[in-house]
Amino acid sequence: MVELELDLTWHQVDPAEWNLPWQVWLTEWLTVLNPPPAPRYEIGLRLTDDQEIQTLNRDYRGYNTPTDVLAFSALETGMPIVPDAPLFLGDIVISIPTAQRQAVMGQVTQELAWLVAHGLLHLLGWDHPDAPRLDQMLTQQRRLLEQVGLTAPQPHRQETPSKGV
Repeated sequence: MVELELDLTWHQVDPAEWNLPWQVWLTEWLTVLNPPPAPRYEIGLRLTDDQEIQTLNRDYRGYNTPTDVLAFSALETGMPIVPDAPLFLGDIVISIPTAQRQAVMGQVTQELAWLVAHGLLHLLGWDHPDAPRLDQMLTQQRRLLEQVGLTAPQPHRQETPSKGV
């Protein structure tokens, strides 16, 4: 089992309402995903509103609209690895209102787990620039959710290949 330091932050979201097993999910998923070797890992997870995620989406991706999840991979920036320090994998930002709108029939927990799994895969270098890679990523997300006793939100909206980050 890997060791994970999770930095969970909130913006315009009630923390008590979204007290989910984020740490458990991410730790179990890292165990099977084989991240780069490190004594322990660190991830930032921010739960926010549509306004903040729209600002981030505009500033970092050039899309001036809210989105469900953004991932900022530290591995892509070439950050130095410090011996005996946690390996910072990056930040995942999720819009709670967008997740709530996307969730079908009250499956908000599954939707949020789906989005966190998606963000984690991006932190580890996964991407979906085309349909075959998107299928691989969605299959991996389903496996990750099954690993923690959840199923993918059903029926899930149509995913599309990314337009570049």
